[in-house]
Amino acid sequence: MALFGKKNKEVEKKPAEKKEPIPAKSASAPSELRRDKEKKIGLAWCVLKKAHVTEKSADLAAKNQYVFNVYPASNKNQVKKSVEDIYGVNVTSVNIINIPAKKRRLGKSRGWKSGYKKAIVKIKAGQEIELMPR
Repeated sequence: MALFGKKNKEVEKKPAEKKEPIPAKSASAPSELRRDKEKKIGLAWCVLKKAHVTEKSADLAAKNQYVFNVYPASNKNQVKKSVEDIYGVNVTSVNIINIPAKKRRLGKSRGWKSGYKKAIVKIKAGQEIELMPR
């Protein structure tokens, strides 16, 4: 009879199995490549989400201005450093715009389209960022 989880029969204990050691990874492992990439671009992946590609941003590209969606916690200095690290260009100015959330309706149900933050980055004349192949 078992009371409060105690059993009358003794449980046989099995000996612990020996685990084989895991072989060391080579230098060409994906984690090594990832670390090299992180050293090269730093924390840029924490700042830039993606390029904001629209008709207006294509027109701005002719004026050496490029538009990026950025994370909400990022600031102008972080955006500038990230663009310089990733694309290897000289950034002259950064303007940040907070796009607010908008109300949306589909039939009777109401909801919100989430807002986002975007940055307009102006680079030095004569330099170019290729966001889309031509």
